[in-house]
Amino acid sequence: MNTTPRATARLQFHLDFTFDDGVATVPYLAALGISHLYASPILKARSGSAHGYDIVDHATINSELGGESGFLRLTEALNAHRMGLVLDIVPNHMGVGGTDNRWWMDVLEWGRASPYADAFDIDWTPPDPALHDKVMAPFLGESYGAALQSGNLHLACNTVSGRLSVVYHEHEFPLSPLGAATVLQAAPKRFADAIAHFTAAADLADRPEIARPLAETARRRLVAALATPHGAAGLAIAMARYDATSETGRARLHTLLETQNYRLTFWRAAADEINWRRFFDINTLAGIRVEIPWVFDESHRLILDLYARGLIDGVRIDHVDGLADPRAYCRKLRRALTAAGRNRSKGAAQDPPYIIVEKILAPHERLRADWQTDGTTGYDFMNEVAAILHDPEGAEPLAALWARFSGRSPNFEDEEHEARRQVLRDNLTSEWNGTAALLHRLAAADLATRDITLTALRRALAELLVNFPVYRIYAGAAGSAATDEQAMNWALARALRGFRVADRNLLHQIRHWLADRPLAREPIARRALHRRVMVRFQQLSAPVAAKSVEDTAFYRYGRLLSRNEVGSTPAQFSLTPAAFHAAQAQRRANLPRAMLATATHDHKRGEDTRARLAVLSEIPAEWEAALARWTRLNTSFVRELDSGRAPSEADELMLYQTLVAAWPIGSALDHAGDFVERVWGWWEKSIREAKLRSEWAAPDETYEAACRQFLDGVFDAARATAVLGEIADCARRIGPAGAINGLAQTVLKYTSPGIPDLYQGAEFWDQSLVDPDNRRQVDFSRRAETLAAQSQPTDLLASWHDGRIKQAIIARLLARRAAHPALFESGDYMPLDIEGEHAVHALAFQRSHGSQRLIVAVARLAIPLLGTAETPLVPAASWQDTRMRLGGDDTAPWRDVLADRQIAPTGDGFKLKTLFAALPVAVLAG
Repeated sequence: MNTTPRATARLQFHLDFTFDDGVATVPYLAALGISHLYASPILKARSGSAHGYDIVDHATINSELGGESGFLRLTEALNAHRMGLVLDIVPNHMGVGGTDNRWWMDVLEWGRASPYADAFDIDWTPPDPALHDKVMAPFLGESYGAALQSGNLHLACNTVSGRLSVVYHEHEFPLSPLGAATVLQAAPKRFADAIAHFTAAADLADRPEIARPLAETARRRLVAALATPHGAAGLAIAMARYDATSETGRARLHTLLETQNYRLTFWRAAADEINWRRFFDINTLAGIRVEIPWVFDESHRLILDLYARGLIDGVRIDHVDGLADPRAYCRKLRRALTAAGRNRSKGAAQDPPYIIVEKILAPHERLRADWQTDGTTGYDFMNEVAAILHDPEGAEPLAALWARFSGRSPNFEDEEHEARRQVLRDNLTSEWNGTAALLHRLAAADLATRDITLTALRRALAELLVNFPVYRIYAGAAGSAATDEQAMNWALARALRGFRVADRNLLHQIRHWLADRPLAREPIARRALHRRVMVRFQQLSAPVAAKSVEDTAFYRYGRLLSRNEVGSTPAQFSLTPAAFHAAQAQRRANLPRAMLATATHDHKRGEDTRARLAVLSEIPAEWEAALARWTRLNTSFVRELDSGRAPSEADELMLYQTLVAAWPIGSALDHAGDFVERVWGWWEKSIREAKLRSEWAAPDETYEAACRQFLDGVFDAARATAVLGEIADCARRIGPAGAINGLAQTVLKYTSPGIPDLYQGAEFWDQSLVDPDNRRQVDFSRRAETLAAQSQPTDLLASWHDGRIKQAIIARLLARRAAHPALFESGDYMPLDIEGEHAVHALAFQRSHGSQRLIVAVARLAIPLLGTAETPLVPAASWQDTRMRLGGDDTAPWRDVLADRQIAPTGDGFKLKTLFAALPVAVLAG
């Protein structure tokens, strides 16, 4: 067994799917041919977390998943089946709020004197003087004044730990030693000793080696006093003075809170003035500074121990672009894992650790080799394999159709730029302002730039961010790489076009500061500030891109939703076969161990939902006719609100795409109840993410209710028109071509250079929608039963609706990978030419290693060839004389590993009517 996987299977662990549930899946995954389990984060997260990315303790395995004992049972099961484990880790942020993050709670109690103060990316001297030396705590569900007035803020004492806190629902805000002493002043004399120690701790707060033991002693004295007769009553009397239900108590509580190391605020205030780095705009996820050595050590100690013990074989780094220096972090992590690996047991894999990063790459961007990772988590491949299944001829007609029906721009770039401006204005204003303030400090430090105003910097910074072409650059103390400079030049050129002439020099100055010369040329006094400015900008551009593109513009632009996917850009509608081949050859040459994904826990639509929807790119006129009829027949369900049409034309059109793409073909209409709720879950999220007619921060309940009524009307079986039946017929019409696409992307994933990843349950048709729909429970028992039957893919073609054919093909390809690892790990990649009238409808390549050869061919863009076929197989006559060339006169027979047949070339290749006689995909072993 190697640390580098042959194939992975992603499992999402949570309270309802624990390590023991994972143990039960191991025999099935092993039988399928998976070499490594790929687990979601397993460290202690916020209670009830459905995803595990809100880690609160890096030193503990999550007890809700089964704790260390459950984890050991899982690794024992994997070891018994000669499988390994790749673990998702979260170095960028931690869950905060509540009461369960010990580091965060310590910062709230001690402020800048906390040993964990540097762990979080806190600006202790922000522009607002009210936040100097304080942490904004934006966890109130109402304004601060309303929270005081309502009595929802109250004092509490933990009688076990001796900690005094202000409590607000599930949140707890510890009092500083001075605050605790203040409250206890009105308590009986038996609390005097505790007061004295709290006071001394407050006076010596800047000397933690003395202050913290004093505070611990104070808490013990407090607990002891509470154990005396009338102790609890005495404390209650003291705390009652801060009862916010009375005017005097409210005033005292406010005065007490004003002296604390935090400032309680309404959660919405964070968008404007938060003074610590968040994960995107989520107030309950605080960025941590993993670039600080002790933070790295503390947050990775358990991970390194698991690797040293041979319990994991590698890691997936979540949101690598959130880190201050991704290159330095990845290289340091590889060194640390390699060092830990020297102690691995003889039974554990001894080759280098497997390290992949979650990284969104622009179409022209490449992962940097000097990061020393094995590649990305596969969003780039997910984009490539989806794009090759879209017909470029459909791009312009569908864009025009979208613009005409919706009234919105036909160009995605317009939606993206508008969304970027809105996200900066409404969601990430505090981060934008903070970065501009740092730039202002840098400008003020130089006589040549001291006259540049904060307002001008803020305006110019926004233009660069709106036009930024990648998630981020990686310029540092040593300067910037050519790719960084290209990205900055692109953004600068675009920003200059819309910027007033008088201020254009300012854009050039900002570009100079952010990505130009090495910092060694800077005066020493300014160097640290300059580096901080660069990092702050880079940690801002990534969330701006994510929130604007994936979480906003994707829900506004509906030319074809199958291209609105994580890792993709809707502006790139399709790929040519040549471009697809070039991407695979490049991956084979540079990152042959990169992950290949087609579905993830973050996808907007399941892999087969996208595959079916892609078929509409082949029939834009037919789709336009269907939309015209459905919108006309459903007019009676449309409502006119003060805010406009409900649903909007754009929302209605995206609904129809979703219905035909995710429709459960083979299910009777009376089984659609669950489907309706799944669709509504997607639609409600889509409406809010778009931030046009409703949003998470301020839902428009009237608009959303009107949309729900519209959806219920569409599914009303008693209505006179047959719209729902037509939608189902449309899904059935494009279903076979969609299934061909689904099988094609499956075969391409398991044969292209890289490590294929199977997202949980996607071995059957994956018609899921955005989360939480894509994280539903999976029936692994059913999948194990069908795998055990060992049915031939050709025998399952007639019953293609149930998805077993997809699983059977995956199993055969994984078996091939296991039998010939070198062919897939390092085999050459050579495109094969398709010739003839229907050459555009197929794609083929050859992998070779020594004497081993493998030919892979898939049908694509198949709907014109299918005719009235109801199964995903192009009639042989439709292919006419189209053929695949091998480039030689080899007439030796090949073995079709999917169809269990011998097939011999004729002349210099294969006729496609022969190649695809049994299945719409072929994998030939030579």
